[in-house]
Amino acid sequence: MAVYDYQAIGADGKRTSGVITADSARAARKELRLRQLSPLDVSESRKGRAQDGVTGHDQRLSGGDLVVATRQLALLVKAGTPVEEAIGSVAAEAEKPATRKVFMGVRSSITDGYSVSEALNGAPRAFPAFYRAVVSSGQASSKLDEVLERLATHLEKSRKMKNKILSALIYPIVLSVIALIVVTLLMVFVVPAIVEQFDTLGQDLPWLTDAVIAISVLLRQWGVVLLLVVIAAGWGLRRLFQTPAIAEMRDRFVLSLPVIGKLSRGVSSATFARTFATLSASGAPVPECLGAARNSMSNAVFRKAVANVRRKVEEGSSLARAMRTEQVFPPMLIHMVASGERGGDLAGMMGRAADYLEDEFDNATTVALGLLEPIMIVFLAGIVALIVLSIMLPILQINTLAIG
Repeated sequence: MAVYDYQAIGADGKRTSGVITADSARAARKELRLRQLSPLDVSESRKGRAQDGVTGHDQRLSGGDLVVATRQLALLVKAGTPVEEAIGSVAAEAEKPATRKVFMGVRSSITDGYSVSEALNGAPRAFPAFYRAVVSSGQASSKLDEVLERLATHLEKSRKMKNKILSALIYPIVLSVIALIVVTLLMVFVVPAIVEQFDTLGQDLPWLTDAVIAISVLLRQWGVVLLLVVIAAGWGLRRLFQTPAIAEMRDRFVLSLPVIGKLSRGVSSATFARTFATLSASGAPVPECLGAARNSMSNAVFRKAVANVRRKVEEGSSLARAMRTEQVFPPMLIHMVASGERGGDLAGMMGRAADYLEDEFDNATTVALGLLEPIMIVFLAGIVALIVLSIMLPILQINTLAIG
């Protein structure tokens, strides 16, 4: 099958255009007439040729591409478009070749007789395990249109959350890098040029000046070596933190910090609640929801806690009671889970908890950034002031001796 662009006249006399999948242009025209459209022009889409589809379709998609494609697919399926044709339309409208190949490969698998969930399983790099689990649950419950719309909303909110985290980290990182560059330039180029003038005097320099000169000499002679050591240490720490035990120790330490720990706990809890709510609303059982929520989390402490919660739930415990014994989830989340279990609306309460936690994180990061900006500026100004003071002290000392 191929993807065709078409222009047609609708039953109301208005011109319309779009894409359609069919075996041939003739079959595409026939399908348009069945939709009560009078075709004016039908031509094979450049973006959606079949050869783009089958080979190499298991490619990693960016978060933004997957969000846009899922939203388009949800809208088409909800409008009554057959899934096979909706996937073909998404492939035809995609701007990036990787997205076209992925969805044309999925569509090709569906035309070969596979179900939608089976076709998605053929591209595990493109579609995360959680994504495939949600679609599988929607297909099993015959509510694929509702589930796709819920999945698209989940992906949009998750991406929004990641963007908030990224925007919260960008400012301090950029400011720290600029501060490091400025201080390094002062120590390597400015300080030595000025300090040379003091060497000819043959007098003892203040301890602050001696310390700054020593650091300057160290950076000039061993700067490249120090940079390589820092890079190697960063690479080694990254490999070390990939081991489960070390990662858990790191994340447990982060959670114990005063401000950062609260933010990290809120992010992990919001991710857990959002993932659980999306899959639960699709009809999946609680253990499966917990498994998907665990896989979506990056914090090792929370991943271990969710695994323990799932084990206790499978042994017969209620979800709220199992979460309370782990002592990592916010009390508000546990309270809402307990209310959801009593009222029979666990997915709804989880969704409301996720909304609350995300709003709380947004407010907390706004306040933290408002405090962090002046603190970092004062810190940077303090370092520069120490360097200037180390240069000024010998000058003042010389003037005092001259006057005396």
